[in-house]
Amino acid sequence: MEFRIAADHPSLPGHFPGRPVVPGVVVLDRVLDAIETGHGPLNGLRLPQVKFAQPLLPEQTARIELDGAAPRWRFRVLRGDTLLASGEVVADAPA
Repeated sequence: MEFRIAADHPSLPGHFPGRPVVPGVVVLDRVLDAIETGHGPLNGLRLPQVKFAQPLLPEQTARIELDGAAPRWRFRVLRGDTLLASGEVVADAPA
């Protein structure tokens, strides 16, 4: 799944003034959207492991790669071949 955060996204002002960076929570929200797109709504989500390697800037295109199946997925967020974030999502059960 590819995504891009628009330069006028409401999370960007103040994060950081003069050089906006997409907040990690916005990137993770896109990861959860990708999982729920394939598996439906999920309950009790946990992210026991997350690592941010590089920043995502507004208007850059990134893609999410998922590996695994309910209730546990590993994810990678990439911009081209550059790893931006990786980690694991665990769900209790389908909603």
